[in-house]
Amino acid sequence: MPDTPEPFVPGVPGPEPAAFDEPTEPREPLPPKADQTGPETRLPTGTETGAPRTAAAQQGPYLTTAHGVPLADTDHHLKAGPRGPALLQDHHLREKVSHFDHERIPERAVHARGAGAHGVFVSNGAASELCRAQFLQPGVETPVFVRFSTVLGSRGSADLARDTRGFATRFYTSEGNYDLVGNDIPVFFIQDAIKFPDLIHAAKPQPDREIPQAQSAHDTFWDFVSLHTEAQAHTMWNMSDRGLARSYRTMEGFGVHTFRLVDADGGTALVKFHWKPAQGVHSVTWEEAQITQGVDPDAHRRDLADAIEAGAFPSWDFGVQVFPDTEEQTFEGIDLLDPTKFVPEELAPVQTIGTLTLNGNPTNYFAETEQIAFNPSNLVPGIDVTNDPLLQGRLFSYLDTQLTRLGGPNWTQLPINRAHAPINDMLRDGFHQGAVHGGVAPYHPNSLDGGNPFPAGPRSYVDVPVTVAASQKVRAEPASFDDHFSQVTLFYRSLAPVEQDHVVAAYTFELSKCFDQTIRERQLVALANIDADLCRRVADGLGLPAPDPTVDLPTEVTLSPALSQVGDTWPVAGRIVGIVVGEDSDPAAVGALRTALDGADVVPLVIGPHGGRLGSSTVHRTYANAASVEFDALVVVGATPPAPDAAPTVDAKAGAGGGPTGRCDPRVRKLVEEAWRHAKALGAVGGTSAFDGVPDGDVVAGAPDTVTAGVLDLLAAHRAWDRFAPVS
Repeated sequence: MPDTPEPFVPGVPGPEPAAFDEPTEPREPLPPKADQTGPETRLPTGTETGAPRTAAAQQGPYLTTAHGVPLADTDHHLKAGPRGPALLQDHHLREKVSHFDHERIPERAVHARGAGAHGVFVSNGAASELCRAQFLQPGVETPVFVRFSTVLGSRGSADLARDTRGFATRFYTSEGNYDLVGNDIPVFFIQDAIKFPDLIHAAKPQPDREIPQAQSAHDTFWDFVSLHTEAQAHTMWNMSDRGLARSYRTMEGFGVHTFRLVDADGGTALVKFHWKPAQGVHSVTWEEAQITQGVDPDAHRRDLADAIEAGAFPSWDFGVQVFPDTEEQTFEGIDLLDPTKFVPEELAPVQTIGTLTLNGNPTNYFAETEQIAFNPSNLVPGIDVTNDPLLQGRLFSYLDTQLTRLGGPNWTQLPINRAHAPINDMLRDGFHQGAVHGGVAPYHPNSLDGGNPFPAGPRSYVDVPVTVAASQKVRAEPASFDDHFSQVTLFYRSLAPVEQDHVVAAYTFELSKCFDQTIRERQLVALANIDADLCRRVADGLGLPAPDPTVDLPTEVTLSPALSQVGDTWPVAGRIVGIVVGEDSDPAAVGALRTALDGADVVPLVIGPHGGRLGSSTVHRTYANAASVEFDALVVVGATPPAPDAAPTVDAKAGAGGGPTGRCDPRVRKLVEEAWRHAKALGAVGGTSAFDGVPDGDVVAGAPDTVTAGVLDLLAAHRAWDRFAPVS
């Protein structure tokens, strides 16, 4: 009997299956899929041309410039030797990146969805001997604005997507604006900035249907990263819990690149920048993220704004890893110019040099959070760049982006972008010119304006005179950039077993969303080159055989405990505890809980059967509108019988667990069950049936003071991960 043919399933990404190996035989562009069409080919006057609708598409088998010049290499920018700086004459880098910078109008091409806040940075002086920058001297307080963001989603996407998150900080220093434009992951997908358009084109929604939004779980993303294996490092971080931040307040930040600091005597050192959150690095579970996307897509921006309004000001320690500024620019065998590599903190501890505190919400989202324009080229005396090939391209790209996004060259004059230092730049006119310039001689030298402005001399910014070795102009990278797997193995094996389980689940979910099986198989080869057990478990989940590695796997790996989020305790200020009450719950017990939690700087929210007040307490959430993902812990006080609206026709959640026939409102049971599954702290005061079926050891029970103490202890560890035995 012949095999039954597979039914047609919509969602195929292209008109033909993908090849396992990167295609190398030149061919014409593929035709559209059968369900695709395009606009008629008409002139601007409306005249028909008679040309096929595909005539407006790209033509020819070979890669060219926008002017039709054939190109041999689009993976490396032109530099002075394999380790040298970018050359301005690289027409392809400038055209490719500049065109990419202007693809989105007016939304940012990446990092479109963001949230921002004002704050202050206070230097402790620990960096003053390393760096001459004024804002790093002892006790100096510097105003800041920080913008957090997701990378892939549009402005209308949701906060809890599995994604990299931006952590961009502007220091309004007395020497001009300094922008540290970083991420919540210390490595990046690519090593050379010329590949950034390729990466984002692959990761953004697929161009035919503009789906999926704000997700990497689709064919084009995994097609790119499985072929471009240098992306495996960043991809592993994203597939870990780091890709699902609990909040911006519990998100670590990294400068990603290696920078050069210059001291008062001209001495230099290389550094990597870190932001360490005071509340620790925490994430949500995958189910929490999925629920949150529906019930509160603004969860992160809401959490940040609410915390600041409540006075639970988020804070981070600013730190540096310091390395000798040697000619090789390596440390313990790690190439410091490779942005896909990090230096384990056990090899180079992070030294705290100051503290950032966010203490003010924007007055107007558009004028501040949306119009702020970060630029890695915004440097101050004492901070210089290196030849990191990703950083070199970013120095051009960010400045170029603002010209279109903000309508011209005077975006620096928008209020949120204005420096807190005197400006005398000799730049004139242009769109949106807000200054009224005096004088007649905006040039140097001049005598008609009395010589003003004068060169700043020793106060000025000086590019470090680093020697550039004589070399051929090449499009290449150092051989030390070739290792794409060893640090990925280090990261995965440094995670706790429960975190490894989450990585396995993430890869399995993402790859299961790829339509093309070839892409899944190719990514499994990359996983085999990282860790055999990881590959086997993901392959099992996909129903595919686990391939053999194509590289030699390390037999021993020196682990980095700093990479794990499990096993420590952190401050609980700003956490949110839901207090679930019924009509007859003891008002004194509810009041005692609220007082004790508030005294620990924890936010208690009362969840009742209806709005208004119950006893002496205001009801902040109801059984109908509360969601477990809003809370870090739940405490149930007394009985919570079904409320009058506990009917599936009124609230579908009331149909959970067989409907409102038991002693507990089914929506309360749903809250409790989800919080239990997500390993959150649970407490019970008085007799309640809400925890029926939950193991006694998973609930802190007793008087209000006993429950409060127990819940706060569990909150300090973030989650009760020992509630469930890991699979790995």
